[in-house]
Amino acid sequence: MVDDVAARMAEAARSWLELLTDDQRAIADGHGPSGDATDGERRRWFYTPTDHGGLTFHQQRPAQQRAAMRLVASGLSRPGFVTVATTIGLENVLDHAEGFVARFDRERGRDPGLYYLRVFGEPSGHGTWGWRFGGHHVSLNNLVADGELVATTPCFMGADPATSELLGGAVNRPLARVEDLARELVRSLGPDDQRRAILSTRAPSDLVTGNRTDIGEGDRVIPLAGIWRDERFSDPAEWRKLRAASDAIDAASAYGEPEHRSLEYTARPKGIPGRDLNPGQRELLYALLGTYFGRVPESVSPLAAYDEAALDLVHVAWAGSTEPGAPHYYRVQGPRLLLEWDNTQRDANHAHSVWRDPGHDFGLDVLSAHRREHHTA
Repeated sequence: MVDDVAARMAEAARSWLELLTDDQRAIADGHGPSGDATDGERRRWFYTPTDHGGLTFHQQRPAQQRAAMRLVASGLSRPGFVTVATTIGLENVLDHAEGFVARFDRERGRDPGLYYLRVFGEPSGHGTWGWRFGGHHVSLNNLVADGELVATTPCFMGADPATSELLGGAVNRPLARVEDLARELVRSLGPDDQRRAILSTRAPSDLVTGNRTDIGEGDRVIPLAGIWRDERFSDPAEWRKLRAASDAIDAASAYGEPEHRSLEYTARPKGIPGRDLNPGQRELLYALLGTYFGRVPESVSPLAAYDEAALDLVHVAWAGSTEPGAPHYYRVQGPRLLLEWDNTQRDANHAHSVWRDPGHDFGLDVLSAHRREHHTA
């Protein structure tokens, strides 16, 4: 059975690829999903302004760019697409805030033209194929198997600045509800429950699981300089700048061994479980889940599966201050679920958020089953 979202994705992907030249196709085409060693590039993902792999907007004509955005839109809800488009536009705002000087070993460091799209395999209603779209603060990863969209994680969205001014006193906060609902939930807890939910008074400098392909027991924060495709820049001076910025971010967090130990990733969820929340708090938790699951089209969102019993198993953990505008981090974790949020950098005006499915990101479980079914003698 071919679902509507997967069918739209396949049609949009074919339309985009057909517009490309042979040279462009050589960059845009990736190895088909396999789940084995040949699948490594598909499972590399980033959220820093580095090479995400694929064809950039700069390398495409306007008609090709529009076809690319049509493919991106096929995997997102309308609010999800607006958020991604806004995030891309924020590159100009960030460049302005920094004085138009950031470079990161490329011609322009903050560049809305450096978002990358790659298709893995042949888009169709049979077999497996996927696509990845990413750039600074965006990473979308999708897998289709036999005409069904089976994986949409990791799904990363960020914003820098997280809050910026608009005319007439209005404020631009693309991820406002992703932040505010979690804070409202934690602040609504009684003193004893807050002690269970708040793991540390200091927040980590970034997401604890970072951009790891696989999440593992004991994972800790990766320094900023470690979340780039290349370990070194061709320009040593630019590399030194990045390392200095990375070290300054880590120092500002004042995050030591006790904090690392408290917040390191464990398969057993930390924090307070949904079963111990009152009805109003459970409503907040459900709404918070919606800010992540609502990024994809409703027909493929897992939100409807979160009934009362499922909510019981979802844990909420927090680190840092609960005061608006202060550095903070939270984690929402349950069976096949990990959500992370961090807003600590740039005086808590630089937000990261990710939705992951530990052990099943990139559709590895589906690929394993597909290999057994179709390739076992």
